[in-house]
Amino acid sequence: MSKLDLSLYGILDPKRCLGRALDELADAAISGGCTLLQLRDKESSTREMLACAKSIKTAIRGRVPFLINDRVDVALACGADGVHIGQDDMPMAAARQLLGADATIGLSIKTRQDAMQFPREGLDYVCIGGVFETQSKDNPVSIGIDGWTELAALCRGRMSTPFPVGAIAGIDHKGASDLIRAGADGVALISAIFMQADVKASAMKFKKVIQEAQSS
Repeated sequence: MSKLDLSLYGILDPKRCLGRALDELADAAISGGCTLLQLRDKESSTREMLACAKSIKTAIRGRVPFLINDRVDVALACGADGVHIGQDDMPMAAARQLLGADATIGLSIKTRQDAMQFPREGLDYVCIGGVFETQSKDNPVSIGIDGWTELAALCRGRMSTPFPVGAIAGIDHKGASDLIRAGADGVALISAIFMQADVKASAMKFKKVIQEAQSS
């Protein structure tokens, strides 16, 4: 797989989709310009989540990488490209051992302590947040762009080679532009894409905003 493109990272959540089929939304998001997709499901049974993951993977048809949030078992069972894990999930080294060298593994960073202590080997990207207030995720503190910039510098300073650093939580068009200009390699979006009536159009708008910020 080519170098990971974190620029427009869509996160599918069955609770944040207006009751629509996630495989159809995944297809629309990719058509609109999403470069990476993740299934985040905190409530469904393993059987339900696996069935959903398989349907999304079929809809994606390998056009972009597909990751599973937290659940290494589901990622393995559906043939996903990797996982995104949090600070309280399976240790990154264990996930890497199970998924293999070619899998993509991302990690959530929320605090200065997280940024100073995450494992540096075997990690493909980090996503820092919550940047702004949001109802999609449980983020007790919103760190803002200044906080994101500080944590991103800490993360990058600990890595021997460049790797993608993204941003998540409450990001609108202005926030996306500001974060890209501040050095983010991408923004992760849930409601801003998948709670909109026209998912493809929403993704296209963010893609345009990101590309303009990247070229400025």
